[in-house]
Amino acid sequence: MESLQVTRLLSCKSFIHTAKVGYNFRPVRQVRFGCLWKKTNKNDCLMIRSSFVNGGDREGGGGDGSDVGSPEGPAAVEDEREEKEPGFLLGAEKDGSGSVIGFHLIHPSDDEVVESIKDIASYGVEKSEDIEGEKKAQADVCYNVVFVTSEAAPYSKTGGLGDVCGSLPVALGARGHRVMVVSPRYLNGTAADKNFSNAKNLGSRIKIYCFGGEQEVAFFHEYREGVDWVFVDHPSYHRPGNPYGDSNGAFGDNQFRYALLCYAACEAPLVLPLGGFTYGEKCLFLVNDWHAGLVPVFLAAKYRPYGVYKDARSILVIHNLSHQGVEPATTYENLGLPTQWYGALEWVFPNWARAHALDTGEAVNVLKGAIVTADRILTVSKGYSWEITTIEGGYGLDELLSSRKSVLNGITNGIDVTEWDPSSDEHIASHYSADDLSGKVQCKIALQKELGLPVRPDCPLIGFIGRLDYQKGIDLIRSAMPEILQDDVQFVMLGSGDTQYENWMRAMEVIYRDKYRGWVGFNVPISHRITAGCDILLMPSRFEPCGLNQLYAMRYGTVPVVHATGGLRDTVENFNPYAQGGSGEGTGWTFSPLSKESMLIALRIATSTYREHKSSWEGLMRRGMEKDYTWENAAKQYEQVFKWAFVDPPYIS
Repeated sequence: MESLQVTRLLSCKSFIHTAKVGYNFRPVRQVRFGCLWKKTNKNDCLMIRSSFVNGGDREGGGGDGSDVGSPEGPAAVEDEREEKEPGFLLGAEKDGSGSVIGFHLIHPSDDEVVESIKDIASYGVEKSEDIEGEKKAQADVCYNVVFVTSEAAPYSKTGGLGDVCGSLPVALGARGHRVMVVSPRYLNGTAADKNFSNAKNLGSRIKIYCFGGEQEVAFFHEYREGVDWVFVDHPSYHRPGNPYGDSNGAFGDNQFRYALLCYAACEAPLVLPLGGFTYGEKCLFLVNDWHAGLVPVFLAAKYRPYGVYKDARSILVIHNLSHQGVEPATTYENLGLPTQWYGALEWVFPNWARAHALDTGEAVNVLKGAIVTADRILTVSKGYSWEITTIEGGYGLDELLSSRKSVLNGITNGIDVTEWDPSSDEHIASHYSADDLSGKVQCKIALQKELGLPVRPDCPLIGFIGRLDYQKGIDLIRSAMPEILQDDVQFVMLGSGDTQYENWMRAMEVIYRDKYRGWVGFNVPISHRITAGCDILLMPSRFEPCGLNQLYAMRYGTVPVVHATGGLRDTVENFNPYAQGGSGEGTGWTFSPLSKESMLIALRIATSTYREHKSSWEGLMRRGMEKDYTWENAAKQYEQVFKWAFVDPPYIS
């Protein structure tokens, strides 16, 4: 086993890399797949060019690893040499599920049958069969995809961002893409640290020069469900609290912490030989929210000017525009960016938002920089992609986003249909499906018993699950609750957040003992039981980029009543009892404007339909349960945007 010491210095004086990696053959630090191998006619094997296998000290450099992969180095060997020198065949080693876990070299004279390693190819992948011989759903064109995110379930999660970045990579990997997720290795001294227990130290470290000093980060790695999960390790990620703050508020060094993540994510495809090969320069970065927003800026300002990542693309995914990574203008010099790039991040607050008369309002806005430099922009629903171009929903970035409408799209998030499946959910009292709804009422009875409510199967049970804050419209629920509970209904709430609302929930239990229950906090099994046991889910959010609870509710035959905004408007189809020859259409009710009166009207129509029109109600339940909100469906839509991203040249200032 040889060991290679790799050192690379970028002319933009950003980093010095030092990484030790072990190989079964003489390795190449950074070569695109097309330069390294070619396809043969023997059992869909791939052949390593002999100039790489037999030594990097050939004419053209590479003996010390310094020039490997340059246009003048071994990557430019002519085809004539390839024909004369047989090279070696590359075979794939797979685990029991058929996922590639490593590679071995086979001399062409060997008779060993080599399995195809289509899983790691960048382009032109053909549809293939799994180990049982059944056809898998494969993408027409496959890419090397690098997710950059501040959280990814099950390793770290505070909301929908963690769900997306924990599920979408798996769906894309299953469709044939080679997928890496880069996220911090958070250690907060609790049981959550066990989430990273299977991630192994790669022994690869890089040095990053920013914030007035030298920072060293390490990489940990776990291969799971066809995805390379890469965790960036640095002391700033090791502290009590959640990823962004603690009981005292947001961490004051978040700009520093996520700048490190972005630098490390840009380097990971170049220096980490995962499964024996780096991802290389021709990859697609999916950067999520402001925490990863410096990645497209770095690509444009610190890599492409020096010939690196000239074939890469970046897609910004906006999960919540209200968080933008805004810091004082003086922090720009800490980011390690050239001075001429200040305009990409420059941000000036309007007069009314300034602290005092002498405040110039100058700042840097990381999300703005990502919007400017990303090759394409996505939001997590079609409705939200329009809302962020309006004054009301743009949070000061509406004009900039409007100027980029040609590359702005929305794709509704999927849900984990394995975890959220009423026919097999381990958390609920009785299983049921769209074909047999009988178990739904048993779940309702079990929930009423568990919460100490009167057991009344025919009484409409309304639920709310979510954060107790202004965005979720909790103030609207609070003001309307006395009028809601005047009717013959029951109401259940699960959530935590603003202390005043938590205390209000506790007080409501005392006032309405037979009609109301409030669970302060968050509990996964309880959220499943509320979703299954309620008849109606209420979501009066002021804005909702996508929303997941309404998708879970429809999956469980619980009818949503939602404010017509963002992803809620996209996913909940308003009920029309007269459509389809009187059989009806729609999956719930949407209301607008956002007011107590319009919300009460929608709720009362829903409860009267539940009581008086049972057949219509069952139609609502079944149509919701039959909707396709799988990640497989979302992944197909992402693939179309991937293709569009490579149609145009990458961003260059």
